[in-house]
Amino acid sequence: MLITSDKGVVADILPLSEAGDDVETLEGILTPGLINAHCHLELSHLKNVIPPHTGLIEFLCSVVTKRDFPPDFIQQHIEKAEKEMYENGIVAVGDICNTTDAIAVKQNSHIAWHSFIEVLSFTDAKAEENMAHYTSVLQQHLAKLPAPNNSVITPHAPYSISPKTFELINKATPGQVISIHNQEHPAEDELYRTGGGEYLRLFKIFGVAQSPFPVTGKSSLQSYLPHFNNGQTIFLIHNTYMSQEDISFANNYAEKKKLKLVYCLCPNANLYIENKLPPVEMLMNNHCHLVLGTDSYSSNWQLSIASEIATLHNHFPGVPLDTILSWATSHAAKALRFDEHLGSFEKGKQPGVTLISNNLETSHKIL
Repeated sequence: MLITSDKGVVADILPLSEAGDDVETLEGILTPGLINAHCHLELSHLKNVIPPHTGLIEFLCSVVTKRDFPPDFIQQHIEKAEKEMYENGIVAVGDICNTTDAIAVKQNSHIAWHSFIEVLSFTDAKAEENMAHYTSVLQQHLAKLPAPNNSVITPHAPYSISPKTFELINKATPGQVISIHNQEHPAEDELYRTGGGEYLRLFKIFGVAQSPFPVTGKSSLQSYLPHFNNGQTIFLIHNTYMSQEDISFANNYAEKKKLKLVYCLCPNANLYIENKLPPVEMLMNNHCHLVLGTDSYSSNWQLSIASEIATLHNHFPGVPLDTILSWATSHAAKALRFDEHLGSFEKGKQPGVTLISNNLETSHKIL
């Protein structure tokens, strides 16, 4: 039995036999507040705009070309999405930001935010100019979203960050929690192995005629990860097409360079875009630190961590449910450095209390 104050501070956990008379019984799974480790709140206005199962390259082209909406429309959808997450029992979010669009909503939010200020910089020639722009976005977040929120510069993806830009980001983020979209599509590895592939379509939208990235003959992960050596915690997002070879490389490199790797799964987004799921059991067998995210409304039917839990439970029945629940609570709180107050029912913490339905499809905030 869980005992809390009226503000949700955990006072004690006792056997039911010691509960006394004033006990509220709930139907479902009672958990600490859920944590959405990867979201794009500022893309909430793209709900139902991009159809499912387009494939990643077409999806990315659509996101890039369909972002020009009226500011009021964008704000309305950011507000709705934040409210939805809070009412669904989400207490903290790792949120990708390319702009300052979501700051106003976050200032009045009861959710704790780790804002990843996401850099896109295709060429070395533009690296410093692009870093200056996104650093300005970062400074606005830091000024307007004080602790317990946090904000940090972060790379977008291996197909959008030049070598010099990687070096600048590494230098700017010592010991910080950053993220990168990792191996969502086989074309990402092809880009680094041969300099060709489907990403050339995306580059043309940005006026880049050919791949600006070095041909290494290696996978994307083995090509970019060595740019980082500054004690960061790095969220690898999606990992849909990650191989055993790359998992072994990543974990060995991280141990050698004193990095911490966090593998973020967004299963519903993977199904929405590619109709494919990441190698969950392989990641578990390699003792990877796993967390869960929803991605954005451009690539998901809802912003519900409970739904992500249900999807994993249905597709990977051999994975214990309590293990998946830990990815959405204690694992994520620790990885985002919110574990002082969130992620577990421990005396003195105020982690939020969320009730997940027995079928795992819905959740709502209790405290």
